[in-house]
Amino acid sequence: MLLEPGQYFHPWDHEKTPKKKGGKVFIAVTFRGEVECHEGWLSHKQARRAREGGEQEETAAKPPRPELTGPMQNYVDLHRHAAVRAAILDHPAVALRLVVAHAITGSGLWQVRREPQRAVNETVTASLAGCKAEAAFGKKRREVLALVGSPDEDGVVAGSNGDAFAIAGVFARLLALCDDDVMRVLTLVMAETLAAGSAVIEALGNHLNVDMGAWWEADDAFFDLLRDKEIANSMLADVGGKLVADGNVAEKVKTQKKIIRDFLAGENGRLRVETWLPRWMKFPAESYTSRGGFRTADQWTHVQPLFVRE
Repeated sequence: MLLEPGQYFHPWDHEKTPKKKGGKVFIAVTFRGEVECHEGWLSHKQARRAREGGEQEETAAKPPRPELTGPMQNYVDLHRHAAVRAAILDHPAVALRLVVAHAITGSGLWQVRREPQRAVNETVTASLAGCKAEAAFGKKRREVLALVGSPDEDGVVAGSNGDAFAIAGVFARLLALCDDDVMRVLTLVMAETLAAGSAVIEALGNHLNVDMGAWWEADDAFFDLLRDKEIANSMLADVGGKLVADGNVAEKVKTQKKIIRDFLAGENGRLRVETWLPRWMKFPAESYTSRGGFRTADQWTHVQPLFVRE
């Protein structure tokens, strides 16, 4: 049985009935053309008559006719849409709040995803969880969650899979906020949806003159992942000077890493080196060799002309 466009199938008005006992197929079609089939159902009246031995193939009662036909509903929708989107052009502050609401909630037309920060192993996961930048970000995120009225203070802000009613709820909340608070929410949403390992990170980090030394220092995970003898020797030259590096060039990578750590900690007679950054971690990033294979430096090379003028 084909229902009128836009009419919902309500299971509570029907009883599940096998096809061999007269169960019918109800087909519901949305105004967008989406089709749902509900197989093996009878109205309560039909099911009762079937149990009493009545005619199983009795025609179902005609459903009430909706106020608008499908084409009329489409007509009303499109004209109202045209008027509203023309009107919003004169209200950029409202549009800003609506943009933020869409980015937070998502819709049938908006798909915004958070950066998942997937680590390749537990070592990297633990290192990221303990870094200063993540702690600072978490604090700001909890403040924004409070602004948008989220009950989950340890949740995330952007990239939900909501519907129009969810968007309207967030939109209403944002309308009650001042411009400065809305910009705080928008900034957090943008930060949550920045793609790790992308050229955008290189462009933004250099534009903002991000000082990695204020956020990062070499930890156990960094040294565990450092396994290249040539590069370890170059890093040793960074912290201990060329003479020390040349004197240990034949040593195993493990030994050279230990000397680097001695310099960073000021142990075993080594003069302590403050706020050391390997070339990989600087903005702009630099390579230690000419071998290639350092995606971060390659990305900066591609976007540098857009941001650095001769």
